[in-house]
Amino acid sequence: MIEIKNLSLYLEDIEILHNINLNIEKGKIYGLIGANGVGKTSLIKCLTGIYEVTEGQILYDGQEVYNNSLVKENIAYVADENIFFSSFTVKHIIKYYKLAYKNFNEERFHEINKIFNISLKKRFYQLSKGMKTRVALMIAFSQQSDYLILDEPTSGLDPILKNKLLKLLVKEVSERAVTIIISSHNLSELERICDDIVIIDEGKISYQNTLENMKNKIKKLQVAFDAPIYEEDLNIKGIFKISRIGRVFTIITDSYDKGFLRELNKFNPLFVEEIDLSLEDIFIYKVEKEDLNEEII
Repeated sequence: MIEIKNLSLYLEDIEILHNINLNIEKGKIYGLIGANGVGKTSLIKCLTGIYEVTEGQILYDGQEVYNNSLVKENIAYVADENIFFSSFTVKHIIKYYKLAYKNFNEERFHEINKIFNISLKKRFYQLSKGMKTRVALMIAFSQQSDYLILDEPTSGLDPILKNKLLKLLVKEVSERAVTIIISSHNLSELERICDDIVIIDEGKISYQNTLENMKNKIKKLQVAFDAPIYEEDLNIKGIFKISRIGRVFTIITDSYDKGFLRELNKFNPLFVEEIDLSLEDIFIYKVEKEDLNEEII
């Protein structure tokens, strides 16, 4: 289990992360999402012990991660930009990691390379961005770590390889109970495999829930009324975005349940149409600062 307690991070006197609190359970896949520049990669660098936190703690099974080689040995990390020794061949990179990580499994590397198909004789600088990502992923899988932390892991991969990677991640969890944290802008991919979603906004956790609960609780409703109703009248707990075109309201709520519908029905709507939202829709509605302004669908 990973415990993040009251974490704040300052870089050059600028606050990057503010009072982050999060428990990451064993054997689950967590999706870390947010707009560019909100602190996702900085949080990942704290989680991997690259950055020392300014305040708070990050504990892996009760132990601090920063400056702790025993904890770091059990973390596999794929960065957004993978910079190995550029003059090393892939074969030499494997040899290096075998010396650095006692649980490194070279057979596992070759097994996955049957999918990713990278020549071991190639020097790292000769590889494209997507090929470098493949090497980094194979190295990470081969470390046999309990924790796998990935920053934009599908960047540069074609759709077929992306699909195979997602299957490999799910397999790691089902077979070895690995804990996986993925930061990605490709929300449709996260929606396929994640158990929990954490939204980062302006250096803070703005929302966290299981994906199942998010899909059940966050809904888009289109509601029409016969009697004159105004936006300020619909002061129902859980509505966080609302707009109106004519007599039809578009409502976004994160508290959708029987109680919410009961409150809404007090206004005698002509109809209530429920629209399921994708993870991408939810993210946009949760983070977007402007009010809704869209045509009725």
